[in-house]
Amino acid sequence: MTPPPSAPYRFEAQAWRTGVTRVAGLDEAGRGPLAGPVVAAAVILDPGRRVRGVADSKLLTAERREELFAVIYESAVAVGVGIVDHVTIDRVNILQATKRAMAEAIRALAVTPELVITDFVSVPALTCPQRNIVDADARCATVAAASIVAKVTRDRLMLEADKQFPEYGFARHKGYGTPDHLAALDRYGACPIHRRSFSGVWRQGELFVLDMGGPEIAPHTPQSLDAPRQSGGAPR
Repeated sequence: MTPPPSAPYRFEAQAWRTGVTRVAGLDEAGRGPLAGPVVAAAVILDPGRRVRGVADSKLLTAERREELFAVIYESAVAVGVGIVDHVTIDRVNILQATKRAMAEAIRALAVTPELVITDFVSVPALTCPQRNIVDADARCATVAAASIVAKVTRDRLMLEADKQFPEYGFARHKGYGTPDHLAALDRYGACPIHRRSFSGVWRQGELFVLDMGGPEIAPHTPQSLDAPRQSGGAPR
């Protein structure tokens, strides 16, 4: 299998030349699945220890992601991870949950970044400038590194979930809406880590109630903007 093109250090190099050395790449994994958390990672790479071969995590094999995950943790100036669970996703919607996870990842860094680069997600209330770049996980090495850390971290969580709920096949699909996952939902109903606000879950005919901190309500439509309407698409 031909490896994907490595993400360049173009945007980082622009900042480094101006004396801005603490550049944090920020990305997430798990916006689209029907179950489990959304995970974000922030990575600050050392200008003098560039990690070779980082690329959009979706284009890498699981084995290659694990290899790069270890290299990133070994050579990075700082790595931070933020995790927001399925309960919060249902309560605030997936976009807001993603931004919370990203903010947690930034706060988890051992050093304060001078610039944050994201994959076109604006993160509120940062104390430093940010650049929100389209397809940054393929165009910016630090964001690619963050995408790898987020993806590997989330995949490991879903492997643990598979041990607890083996009938759903989380080890295979990591919570995405594959045909076998939807078939398991149809057969067994939702398990405790399913996102009940996501259309692929409630379309299986399950009746459920969301605890919104007030009167109980039964949702009748999927979230219009932030929850996925289809089960396909590339994993994030």
